[in-house]
Amino acid sequence: MQQVTKIIFISLLTIVMISMISLNVFATSEKEVTPHSRHVEKLKLIDSKTIPHDQTYNKTKVGGISGITYNPKSNKWYLLSDDRSENSPSRFYEANLNYNHRQFNNINIKNVSTLKQPNGNNYISKNQFNNDSKNIVADPESIRFDPWTNSILYTSEGDRNLGLNPFIRFSDSNGNFISELPINETLKMDTQSKKGFRNNLAIEGSTFSVDGTSIWTSMEAPVIQDGPVPTANSGALSRITQYDRQGNILAEYAYPIDSVPHVGDNAKTAENGVSEMLAINEHEFLTLERASVQSSDGSFKNYVRIYKIDVNHASDIKDTSTLQNTQVTPVNKKLVANLNAEQLDKVDNVEGMTFGKKLANGNDSLVVVSDNNFNKSQISQFIVFEVVNNET
Repeated sequence: MQQVTKIIFISLLTIVMISMISLNVFATSEKEVTPHSRHVEKLKLIDSKTIPHDQTYNKTKVGGISGITYNPKSNKWYLLSDDRSENSPSRFYEANLNYNHRQFNNINIKNVSTLKQPNGNNYISKNQFNNDSKNIVADPESIRFDPWTNSILYTSEGDRNLGLNPFIRFSDSNGNFISELPINETLKMDTQSKKGFRNNLAIEGSTFSVDGTSIWTSMEAPVIQDGPVPTANSGALSRITQYDRQGNILAEYAYPIDSVPHVGDNAKTAENGVSEMLAINEHEFLTLERASVQSSDGSFKNYVRIYKIDVNHASDIKDTSTLQNTQVTPVNKKLVANLNAEQLDKVDNVEGMTFGKKLANGNDSLVVVSDNNFNKSQISQFIVFEVVNNET
């Protein structure tokens, strides 16, 4: 009888141990694929590094870096070029960014992947495009590593002149097309230029929610039906949109873009917009606002600020066709970094932003990158910050 009892006890103990091991495995797996919530109070500049203007990799020009994302599983970085297949086919690079809490050591480009259309072809340039073609032009702007599938999400701004709407697509790590999310009807163009995105002012930012279940995008400027773009005298409202993984609109909020700063009497052009967004937790995000002012001599000056926004208590505008003459509560925002107040030799056309690796003290790092527009007078600059979680 004692022997039978002993056998039963051992069997039960074995079942319990196996169950505990299984639960631990599942918990570990979930932890690996799910990004964690963060807290961001301010950013502390660590260092910056610049890629030479004439740098090439595998016969492509390394430039136009408009998006950056980090894969914490492999410590790999992906850099998205906004080349509209004019220098080389639309593409993204794999890189190593070597930095610590004191300095930025170097940037090593490791691979390049050409983005493919659903038909398997490369994206084409404007000069190659015609309305009868089955191939389209991409204007890549934002890139994100998908923590659930290890795939790549990227966005395109579209082109009203070519009749091309913005898009949100997924590719594998080699650039091969996987799928596409339908975009919000509010953002799509019409034929009378009364609604939809403005050229070169469309989907500039994207981020996965911290639990990976949804995708957020940010418009650089207001859609036509929401009113004029920011000026030196007034700001404007753009839209940030939350999609589920099937492309259904879960929520949409109004984002208050600042008026264009430091516009002198001799300015030829002046604009401001949202160039990227990044999830902090389930209701807070970082946004990157980048203003550009052109003087009468043709030179440009950029003004870049990073804000923390909170969508809690903001009006859900997903069913609002126009924001003009409409009372809405926009997201709340708080300044966490002014790049023009940092000790940087130059603040250029900053467009990309991502959290990076953990620093030695346990704090997160944040990296932003500038798009040089393949212009010799501009730079491809990578700037790394330490994320500080308290006000002291």
